[in-house]
Amino acid sequence: MDAVRLIWTSRRALADSGGRAEILTEVWQAQALAQAIGSRLAVSGPPELRGEALGLTELAGRGCGVLGSPDLDPGDLLAARLTELDDARQALLDLGGLLAEVGIALVGLASSMDDQATYWQCVEAIDAADESRDRVLEMLRKLAAREEREEREGALPER
Repeated sequence: MDAVRLIWTSRRALADSGGRAEILTEVWQAQALAQAIGSRLAVSGPPELRGEALGLTELAGRGCGVLGSPDLDPGDLLAARLTELDDARQALLDLGGLLAEVGIALVGLASSMDDQATYWQCVEAIDAADESRDRVLEMLRKLAAREEREEREGALPER
């Protein structure tokens, strides 16, 4: 399935989640999806994105690790359904939005927690989501710079 479609599926599931366990599961799903997208871009994405994509993979993996693996059937794992990443720019734009929503959901969850362990788990996951989003924004900046450079080079007269 295409990355953009999976991201929107994850965004809807996060928005529809209610209880603590459901929110944490959807946050984990979003981080696992970010990890898969980062991995895909690191291997086969534009060369200028590969370093940041590796960083995204590591950070999103940390976000998953902090939360622990939810009890999901293999068929329910969104990241495992990633087969296409046709439009890197759109996928990164949408992923940035998803990671921002993850942070907001975690802030809401953390602020309602009496349990210190869950509170700190949320704080660490917020940090991972924020850093992952920073990587996504940097990749978008690099894509924009590449597009601008290509437009300039295309506008130059041939010699």
